Amino acid sequence: MNCITLYQSTPLQGVFKQFGAAYGNSDNAFTDESEVNLHQRLEKLFLSTRAAKHFQRDIVRGVEGYIVTGSKQVDIGNKLSDDSQKYGTGNTCTSGNTLSKAATYYGKARSLMEKERGNMLKAFGTQVAEPLRAMVTGAPLEDARHLAQRYDRMRQEAEAQAVEVSRRQNRVRESAANGEMPKLEAAEYKLEELKSSMVGLGKEAVAAMAAVEAQQQRLTLQRLIAMVEAERAYHQKVLDILDHLEQEMVSERQKIEAPPTPSAENYMTQPPPSYDEVNGMFASSSVDDSVTSVDFFLGEALDSFKAENESELDLSVGDIVIVRKMLMGRNRMAWKSMLCQGKSTTP
Repeated sequence: MNCITLYQSTPLQGVFKQFGAAYGNSDNAFTDESEVNLHQRLEKLFLSTRAAKHFQRDIVRGVEGYIVTGSKQVDIGNKLSDDSQKYGTGNTCTSGNTLSKAATYYGKARSLMEKERGNMLKAFGTQVAEPLRAMVTGAPLEDARHLAQRYDRMRQEAEAQAVEVSRRQNRVRESAANGEMPKLEAAEYKLEELKSSMVGLGKEAVAAMAAVEAQQQRLTLQRLIAMVEAERAYHQKVLDILDHLEQEMVSERQKIEAPPTPSAENYMTQPPPSYDEVNGMFASSSVDDSVTSVDFFLGEALDSFKAENESELDLSVGDIVIVRKMLMGRNRMAWKSMLCQGKSTTP
């Protein structure tokens, strides 16, 4: 990087005020307030554009590092996606496929999220790093710095020429000969030319540096905003993917956590309880020795029912009911009782 050293105006101003007073030229380039302001303005612009250039370079380095790290994360995420989908399609579980489905959902969602991460990293490169890198090494900044360097060199020449004018003025005062006067006049004329050229070049350098400063401020801010927007869009899309994934996985979990609905077939596949077991269930119902036969069967409630007396039971859809049928005495009179959820009816 080309660097220039701009002299501090305050000490130089004091020196050349002394030189100017020595030969009576009060509007010398180094005592002229407009030139001093021009010089100070150029110094400030130089510092500003240099700081902005360093900041742009820091952003480029940071973004490039982020892209490298992010690309590794994309690779890791894609590997996890492949492994999850591989397990999901294999489905080696013998008792269900809930986990397999969830793994498949996760693998597909992870693949989508890594795709969005890749898009964000691509935007970082094309919309942030590349434009800023072009500005750091671009011609406008270098051209403006070259003008500032030329102005600095010309100012040093004017400084040296002012010293020459002062030296010849002293010779003229010390010598009675007229031979030194033409040399003094030539030196003064050259100083005026340098002054005029220096001021013109200084104004040109200030204009160029000011344009570069404005461009740096505007475009760097635009690139920062572009980076924020790209990252914000990435997180929004990932959040949408995660919301949908969570719904799918929770739905699968609810399927295995929900209590199974009882069915009549499940109960009918079991043998009916023994006579002693049922007598224990219906201990509250006294049966005399005249009972000649007892039959049992199971039933499932298809509708809800509200009991209205002691011979009825409150039932809900799906309740399993044990029904006891008894034949009593010689006249074979039958009566029935029911048991459901520990409650029995009175015949």
